[in-house]
Amino acid sequence: MSPKWVMPKGPKAADWVAGLSIAGLLLPEAVAYAGIAGAPPQAGVMALFAGLLVYFVLGSSRFAIVSSTSSSAAVLLAATTSVLHVTDEHRHLMGVAMVLVAGVMLALAGIARLGAVSQFIAKPVLRGFALGLALTIVVKQLPLALGVHPAHSDFLRYLWDVLRQWPQWNWYGLTMMLTALVLLRLLGRWKAVPAALLVIAAGIALDALGYCQRWGIEAVGTIAIESAHLALPALDWADWLRVGQLAVALVLIIYAESYSSIRTLAMRHGDTVAPNRDLVVLGAANMLSALFQGMPVGAGYSASSANEVAGAVSKAASLVACAVVGLLVWQLLPWMERIPEPLLAAIVIHAVAHTLNPAALKPYFVWRRDRLVVLVAFVAVILLGVLDGLLAAMGASVLMLLKRLADARVSWLGQIPQSHDYVDTARHAEAQSVPGVLIARPEEPLFFGNADAVFVRLLAQVDDQIRLKTGLKAVVLSLEESPDLDSTAIEALTEFATQIAQRGLVLKLARVKDSVRELLGRVKIPTLAASSYVAWSVDDAVTALASD
Repeated sequence: MSPKWVMPKGPKAADWVAGLSIAGLLLPEAVAYAGIAGAPPQAGVMALFAGLLVYFVLGSSRFAIVSSTSSSAAVLLAATTSVLHVTDEHRHLMGVAMVLVAGVMLALAGIARLGAVSQFIAKPVLRGFALGLALTIVVKQLPLALGVHPAHSDFLRYLWDVLRQWPQWNWYGLTMMLTALVLLRLLGRWKAVPAALLVIAAGIALDALGYCQRWGIEAVGTIAIESAHLALPALDWADWLRVGQLAVALVLIIYAESYSSIRTLAMRHGDTVAPNRDLVVLGAANMLSALFQGMPVGAGYSASSANEVAGAVSKAASLVACAVVGLLVWQLLPWMERIPEPLLAAIVIHAVAHTLNPAALKPYFVWRRDRLVVLVAFVAVILLGVLDGLLAAMGASVLMLLKRLADARVSWLGQIPQSHDYVDTARHAEAQSVPGVLIARPEEPLFFGNADAVFVRLLAQVDDQIRLKTGLKAVVLSLEESPDLDSTAIEALTEFATQIAQRGLVLKLARVKDSVRELLGRVKIPTLAASSYVAWSVDDAVTALASD
């Protein structure tokens, strides 16, 4: 049962500690993720405020931290760069509009109670996509440290551009990035220590002392918080249509990532989840962020798990973090503008490092399941880019699902001696066929993609039995795998029942779901009496045939 909304309570002592701790992580990440999205630094900061405030007031999870994420930032960049022949300012406006439309879509999905469709993107697709995305993000952070400017944007040529410019590499910047990564790793052992904030403070100190200028290392530059204002993007109708198309990918990745984080943390602590409510909340957070020219936001796993590890006990930790971030921006904004870019690259790489482990894909190869989907998702991101790679991977997974469902696999059942159980005779040698009765079970739900093929195979088996003069008198069709029948399946069943009747045989349906039984009652197939599909089990159907 989904938790009802209640007025959030004030922070407890543990929430103060957690909020203070994660604020030091969230602020540098917000600025860094803005760079991933190709947005100005203040876009990440405004998104952080919007996500933390909205989720504190309306969210369901006591651990989720809603802020900008690396994956949504990368998808936003891919979506905006796909818009050609426009100025940078216009492209930025379209990016803001995508965040707004994505928020509207998320909210409408929640209102329509579509939270149950949270796993539309299969986990193998997400695993392969996440690995390819993390690798892409890491490679695209390297120029910040190396001081080079690749000419291409696709992964392979981008990487080659970085490598072939090695004589121009800024080795001071590379050293700073690697040192920061080591420090983040070491300081990360103490969860209450704001490692990212300490590393940033050290970098600002180096810049203030003049070392960064001496080493040729650039800083973040102006963070124009004052430029953020309440406004709708001024676009024409054609641009809004294009934005709506591109926002779909953003919606899918935001909710897939957020739901996975929220559900994982809820299961760990025995909490309940409210997917429909969270859809609405994520939608509201993204709409608010867009109205102030912010980035897309979601419940990223790294920030949410950091909040949990820091000891948060309620959503109030988000409010504390928001207040601390606000104080830092208010008092230290000029200093934040001096953050060296190699440190931002290190923070991003450190944040996505947990998804860079190929071992996450190993189970699919051990299980021999969805291996191709995983590889397609990974390779698609590398070869096609983030946006097209995600869509291609999703398309591949849907096609493979349809291929599996459309497979006309039928099992022929026999009875286990001295029992009422009927099993596949191909797998159980001890199972005995019932004399004069052919018992069949389609192994996939009947639907438009496989119904005709399944019934063609069934009829072929019936004709073989008749030709071999086995004394066939009846056919029992078990529909236990079919919770519902679409119109194509109904028409195919009607034709099959007619063909069986023309051959002088009796047709019985077994294991018919209540919804299918009610549907057949409305359809009223002429050659299939109501008494033919009342059997609850195969054994009941066989017994009914014996008594007829």
